[in-house]
Amino acid sequence: MSLRATGTYTVALKPLPASDATISRMSLEKTFEGDLAGTGAGEMMAVTTGTPGSAGYVAMERVTGTLGGRSGSFIFQHSSMADRGTPTQSIQVVPDSGTEGLAGLRGTFVIAMDGKEHRYVFDYTLP
Repeated sequence: MSLRATGTYTVALKPLPASDATISRMSLEKTFEGDLAGTGAGEMMAVTTGTPGSAGYVAMERVTGTLGGRSGSFIFQHSSMADRGTPTQSIQVVPDSGTEGLAGLRGTFVIAMDGKEHRYVFDYTLP
């Protein structure tokens, strides 16, 4: 059975050394509120181009917290871009990355911006 979690999160990005001047590298720290409650930590690489609205990023993020009354951790894999202002997102749970009560977690996470607030919709399954 597919389940849905919704809520908000805050994110702090800190620059990290990068080996290529065209690629930004950052640490990310998140605090999730709502149906997913907990923290996220990871690393992100991003590129902006000379064309307004065109950019891309990839990231790996470990989330630790509570989802659907179960506690544990799991990994999100991010791969998203904007093509002249048209965004596409791919944020998924890495298969078999769930621990403890979140073992077997599968799902897709979607970010929506509401002004400066980050909102999420997380469609997932648990065994």
